[in-house]
Amino acid sequence: MESVDLWSQLAALGQVIAIDLVLAGDNAIVVGMAAAAVPLAQRRKVIVWGIGAAILLRIFFALITTQLLAIIGLTLAGGILLLWVCWKMFRELRSHGTDEVAPDEAMDAPDTPAGVSGNAAAGAAVGGVTVGAAIWQIVVADVSMSLDNVLAVAGAAKDHPTILVIGLLLSVVLMGAAANMIAHVLHKHRWVGWVGLVIITYVALDMIWRGSNEVLMHTSRLS
Repeated sequence: MESVDLWSQLAALGQVIAIDLVLAGDNAIVVGMAAAAVPLAQRRKVIVWGIGAAILLRIFFALITTQLLAIIGLTLAGGILLLWVCWKMFRELRSHGTDEVAPDEAMDAPDTPAGVSGNAAAGAAVGGVTVGAAIWQIVVADVSMSLDNVLAVAGAAKDHPTILVIGLLLSVVLMGAAANMIAHVLHKHRWVGWVGLVIITYVALDMIWRGSNEVLMHTSRLS
């Protein structure tokens, strides 16, 4: 029994690490693309605020994870939300991520007048978006992605609280320290993204299955 539980924990840990890696890289790409749309002199501010917001939101959702998981129906809703994330990831992977821009690429991309096309890095830098609008765009995306990350980690960890804590801490560390590097890995080695997509899809379907059972059991008790 102990060996079975150990393998279960290792499998959960592997899923959690893959989820953290993929979602941290995706978040960094969101930050980079938003930063690339503002004038060059203001991009560093957008990147700092964007990554800072992502870290704070992950910490906030991590702190209330227990309360979130206690809400009947949230596991089901989280699974459906993750399926939407999977669909967006699938479209991005299928398009080979030609429009992706990482934070450091946004800093290197020159200002480009609106309406002028270019390569993936320089073409996104239209300089036609205000700093406030870019930061707001990142914060809105971060709210969704941070909640997705916490729910996905919780769904993969299942009944292993230690794995849950490790996963949540890892998501914060990766977002703060290695998100930019992960974004480049995901962009260069697309198969990593496909593996992550398969794992997140599995977790989403599992959450939908377990969440549906929770809702049905709760409904039967009330009736």
